[in-house]
Amino acid sequence: MAEFQMDWGWRVYHPNPKKPNFVAPPGAVDAHCHVFGPGDKFPYAPERKYTPCDGPKEKLWALREHLGFARNVIVQATCHGADNSALVDALEHSNGTARGVATVKRDVSAEELQRLHEAGVRGVRFNFVKRLVDKLPFDSLQEISEKIAPLGWHVVIYFEAQELPELFDFFTSLPTTVVIDHMGRPDVSKPVDGPEFELFLKLMREHGNFWSKVSCPDRLTQQDSYQYNDVVPFARKLVETFPDRVLWGTDWPHPNLKSHTPDEGELVDFIPRIAVTAELQRKLLVDNPMRLYWPEES
Repeated sequence: MAEFQMDWGWRVYHPNPKKPNFVAPPGAVDAHCHVFGPGDKFPYAPERKYTPCDGPKEKLWALREHLGFARNVIVQATCHGADNSALVDALEHSNGTARGVATVKRDVSAEELQRLHEAGVRGVRFNFVKRLVDKLPFDSLQEISEKIAPLGWHVVIYFEAQELPELFDFFTSLPTTVVIDHMGRPDVSKPVDGPEFELFLKLMREHGNFWSKVSCPDRLTQQDSYQYNDVVPFARKLVETFPDRVLWGTDWPHPNLKSHTPDEGELVDFIPRIAVTAELQRKLLVDNPMRLYWPEES
């Protein structure tokens, strides 16, 4: 793929991802990816905890075509802070094939939320991973979730499994649909039927407004082979138990990942290992993201 030249920065994405063996169903959505910079046009936040490589919209579109997908959901990450300029620029140049999840501050105005909505934003993200934020956003999340509810937006939350017991009651008090990044980052060295993951399943089972992304096996695996065998039971459990409330995404360009550089083609080939029937694959890749992000078309 000639389009994929390395952008030397803090970390680079795969320069030449393979063509996946798995053929995604028509209309498939990469429901978790990012755009970064380019930094000379869309500067990174001064308070960021990491500096990514540039990952502009043009390379995201090229990757989407290469993988055989039709649409993207672009998620604002912490390195751009609450400046959604790069995200909005990508959405406005997507010809309707991308929707967004923004980061906003608690004093965000109704006018700004409406501007983001018109650009294609349909949710806001909050980071509860303690090593990535200076302060956990309890107060701002509660306040912002009430502001976005009239727009029909949802909340995306990012946390790690060991933190769920102290966050459980707060999360379940939120008035919107809530989407959890990367299965709540389970410790995949522990049993899939153990108490830690069972608490996550309880959250999903008892609260029908919660969804989960079954993404980022590259961040969760503890195996040096990077075949993601240890992640499969966790993701498959969620797909089969909650088939109408799961999403999948590449996480391109894999910010702040220190272990290895994932091949997005191999990440796509992970899908039939966790969604083993055509029906489950269509729900995961088409029906669910369309219902959440393009409800007017689903």
